[in-house]
Amino acid sequence: MKNLEYGLILASILLLAACNEPAEKAALQPRVEGQSVIFPAGSPQLASLVSQKIEPRREALLRFNGRLIWDEDRTVRVFSPFGGRVLSIAVKLGDTVRSGQTLAVLASPDLGMAQSEARKAEQDDALARKSLARIEELAAAGVAPAKDLQAAQADSARAAAERERTQARLKLYGPLAEAVDQRFALRSAIAGVVVERNLNPGQELRADTQPDKGLFVVSDPSHLWFILDVTERDVGLVRPGTDVRISAAMLGEESIGGRITSVADFVDPQTRTVKVRGTIENADRRAKAEMYVTAELKVPDTRGFLVPTKAIYLRGEQYYVFVDAGKGRFVRKAVRLGQTMNGNQVVLEGLAADEQVVTEGNLLLERLVASRD
Repeated sequence: MKNLEYGLILASILLLAACNEPAEKAALQPRVEGQSVIFPAGSPQLASLVSQKIEPRREALLRFNGRLIWDEDRTVRVFSPFGGRVLSIAVKLGDTVRSGQTLAVLASPDLGMAQSEARKAEQDDALARKSLARIEELAAAGVAPAKDLQAAQADSARAAAERERTQARLKLYGPLAEAVDQRFALRSAIAGVVVERNLNPGQELRADTQPDKGLFVVSDPSHLWFILDVTERDVGLVRPGTDVRISAAMLGEESIGGRITSVADFVDPQTRTVKVRGTIENADRRAKAEMYVTAELKVPDTRGFLVPTKAIYLRGEQYYVFVDAGKGRFVRKAVRLGQTMNGNQVVLEGLAADEQVVTEGNLLLERLVASRD
């Protein structure tokens, strides 16, 4: 009899426990209120949710396309002031040259004419000075009239001026020859490397129809300029002196450091961009002129917050995050994104300072909210 009573009591306890278990599970289930999910204290699902505090944004990473060109402060483009025929070429592409070194020699009748004029002016000046000396002697003796002396002085002054003019012209093009010599030497004005050559032996040149780039280009390839196309929206953030990193397909994963030196004062009417110029050091000469590049630079910018990328998810055409509001409440917020920086996503709108976002378990929260939509 006692065994029967104990059995009935045990069965009653088990039946009562079985009835209470669904009630306890129901009490631990989260509830959804609008855009919020609320977990009761002790809910086991809270352990799967991880939150992280957002950080204020302090800088922006900007990227611009551009290209490399010769450093014009270290470049000379050699033209010929005279027409003529190319007699010889003394250098090849890639040759290192010193300042004043001969690059090519032309046979130029124009130079011969200039040399002839200079020699004639010397003779005319010598003759005018002799004539003036003779008239001065006669005038001192009272034989020559004053007007003859004045005319001789004027002739001598004109002859001296013409001699100075013709000699000064020749000095612009190199050392003066003792005799008329139609050979004109094209020389480099700086020390550097021959990076372009645009003439051939025997070629006939005209002074007014030479290549726009010059007959030779001598530059220092260890220093290059970069030219960037910056949009009107971003140009206000770019300043001379800003450091940049230059990358290109030819450089692979490597990049080259550079610095911005100037920002143009006008917008290109065709591309609606502003030209920004800077310099890079290219000691190993891996970077090449006219290479297309991408420049990255960091500028101060306090707009928005830095949020871990895994906290953000896309639903339809809208991005969302869940904000940990404390006490088991998680609120879904729509956000507007900016750029990605160092593994974080810039959020421009939708969040406030000091908020925490869910980085683990946000898809669980989204399913709970979506089940009530």
